[in-house]
Amino acid sequence: MAKYKSILVLVFCFLCTGIVKAQQQDIYFLIKKNFSIFSQTYENVALEYVDVIDPEKLMRIGIDAMLETLDPYTVLYNESQNEQAEILSRGNYAGIGIEAGYRDGNVVIVAPVEGGTAERVGLKAGDVIVAIDGISTENLQPEEVQTLTAGEVGSEVTLTIQRFGVDQMLDFTLKRERIEVKNVSHTALIGDNEDIGYIKLAQFGQQSADEIRTSMIELGEQKDLKGLVLDLRDNPGGILQEAVSIIDKFVEPGLMVVENRGRIAEYNQTFSTNEPVMFDKPVVVLINGGSASASEVVSGALQDLDRAVVVGEQSFGKGLVQIVKPMPYNTSMKVTIARYYIPSGRSIQSVDYTHEGRNSGVIKREQSSNVFKTKNGREVKEGRGIEPDIVVETGAPSLLEISLLQKGIIFDFATQYFAGNPDKDLKTIPQGIFEGFKNYLEKVNFDTSDELEGYIDILEKELKGVAGSESRINELRTLLDQQKDQELQNSRKFIEQTIWLELQTRKGGLSARTNASLSIDEQLKTAIDLIKKPAAIEDILDGENN
Repeated sequence: MAKYKSILVLVFCFLCTGIVKAQQQDIYFLIKKNFSIFSQTYENVALEYVDVIDPEKLMRIGIDAMLETLDPYTVLYNESQNEQAEILSRGNYAGIGIEAGYRDGNVVIVAPVEGGTAERVGLKAGDVIVAIDGISTENLQPEEVQTLTAGEVGSEVTLTIQRFGVDQMLDFTLKRERIEVKNVSHTALIGDNEDIGYIKLAQFGQQSADEIRTSMIELGEQKDLKGLVLDLRDNPGGILQEAVSIIDKFVEPGLMVVENRGRIAEYNQTFSTNEPVMFDKPVVVLINGGSASASEVVSGALQDLDRAVVVGEQSFGKGLVQIVKPMPYNTSMKVTIARYYIPSGRSIQSVDYTHEGRNSGVIKREQSSNVFKTKNGREVKEGRGIEPDIVVETGAPSLLEISLLQKGIIFDFATQYFAGNPDKDLKTIPQGIFEGFKNYLEKVNFDTSDELEGYIDILEKELKGVAGSESRINELRTLLDQQKDQELQNSRKFIEQTIWLELQTRKGGLSARTNASLSIDEQLKTAIDLIKKPAAIEDILDGENN
């Protein structure tokens, strides 16, 4: 009987091998067949079409159209784009400080680089880039957008932005600067007793994990830490191995933290921890809509392993893995080869691509019907990026606030104010700063209601000579003035805090500004409150609040 079983197993293996070989032969035949058709078509057009066609441009259009049926991250770099990509990967380039991504058919800002010109003028994660210097971004890939925004130091570029909740398009003119992107951009001791560590990780570049280790050691040498806040907000991701090494600092060896699954076996990898635990105190991870890719791996893995509480807003949802393959003539191809899966077994990808044509449709993934559970049995969701354990949303700026940032009014006022008060104590928001700002607005004739003013002017001309019209027009102007004053009053907190942060920059640089911003950060305050109450963290991670 055992003999017959062995024979059956051998027959089964033989049949499976035959099926695999047949499938491989089919795909190679289809590749050869369609390549022959394509090459003959290309040759006919290049040589015989009625107008002279640039064969290189024609081929590139065809390749781009083919790749656009796949996903926004699979792209071909020509020689100049290849060099640009290398410059960007080194984190030292002249640009405006944005990371572009793709969502719902639009090119969006995944995250502004901390300290970059984009952040200073008020560009935000989630802003849709409609045009660059008047060139529509429709049909452009994020890499092409990145290329358009890079250039000579000191040159200017204008971005046309569509912002959620704002009806009109917004134009931002930015000056390109030499940008050196750091991995760990800020560390600090926070909390009432300054016994909680804070680390802001801006990207997952080379040596990110070593920088995290160094920062943790330095903070621990200054104070016996009660806990740690790892800030991954607006972190667009980067090197996966660095993400795994960072997770390694917080959990025991031998735990799977992320798995790559694709069609090709050699690309399927499982990454596990292998170092002793470095930090065993409470951990809170901060995320938002600008947290993508490796940021989602770290926050999602620590959530799945019930090692950290995740606070903030839903992450971006990029769970696709790319590699860069060298190509002939100094070109290269970045191609998606797998998906990320984190310890619970869930994917973090929030969008599916149909592959049905150029600019292939995207499908917002519904929550999976599969139930995924963390190490302690908490239910977690798939297909929506990483959802925080505690949601703390930040309010969207009003049109007035956008306009103040867009036109540099707050920036200019802070410059003028600091020039006249260089020795002023800036530990808190200076008294009377809001009234001084209102006076400054009148001085520079700032007005957000030009359109409404124009309509009133038209009405005044149309109704000239009509009995009683003059008083009614005056009433409208009074109402408009009252509305503008009320809008300004509603934005008082935002204006005062933004001026204060600008003044901090002038007095102590970006580090002083960042420290000041931490004191008014509502998401960070939530994280601090959690670490001060370890029992609350334990309840969340044990599923008591589910």
